[in-house]
Amino acid sequence: MARPRASDHEDKRQAILEQSANLFAAHGYDRASLTMLARRCGTSKALFYHYYSEKSEVLFDIIRTHIEHLLKVTGEVSVGEKDDPHRYLLRMSEVLLEVYRTSDTKHHVQINQLHLLPRRQQKIIKDMERKLVDRFSAAISPCVPVQARTHALLKPITMSLFGMLNWNYLWFRESGQLSRRDYAKLAVTVIIDGTRMIGSKPERRERHYTLQSGIFDRS
Repeated sequence: MARPRASDHEDKRQAILEQSANLFAAHGYDRASLTMLARRCGTSKALFYHYYSEKSEVLFDIIRTHIEHLLKVTGEVSVGEKDDPHRYLLRMSEVLLEVYRTSDTKHHVQINQLHLLPRRQQKIIKDMERKLVDRFSAAISPCVPVQARTHALLKPITMSLFGMLNWNYLWFRESGQLSRRDYAKLAVTVIIDGTRMIGSKPERRERHYTLQSGIFDRS
């Protein structure tokens, strides 16, 4: 007869993932052993095996649960906001950065250590990432309908926005002049207004931006 799970099994598993993400981000996946993980989580190696038998399973779950959460929160952005495409894309970007507020280490692990997973697990993760990219592409497209007519341009536009949002953990500081919401607005403004310049008439390019109270205002 299988041993029943403890009532706090899921809470303990999540705690393991949080601490393991911190360890992987700080020291690297290759240099972190199961013994180190168990010690970091304040448990014995034998008890750790009750949750994970291999280090790759820990890495896979860190990344999988992180992307699942990103898909969940971006999917919960009000459908009504799609009536204003720019506002909808901005909200999507804001909630993405808000998740990163408490998940920077998981995000770091996703970006830098995904390639260390077995190919089968990499495919599962990449399929999930593709869903998130497709969701943002669908949000970007109505903001720049002329330029987004072809996949050849829409994909680079989408990945450029992800590049701005995904790598901000390298330099962003909560104590800085810009809030996460400010930075989301900055990134969306740069990508969308910049894209609209492609193929536009020269006189349309005469726009000026000022930074007031951490917010970009167009004048």
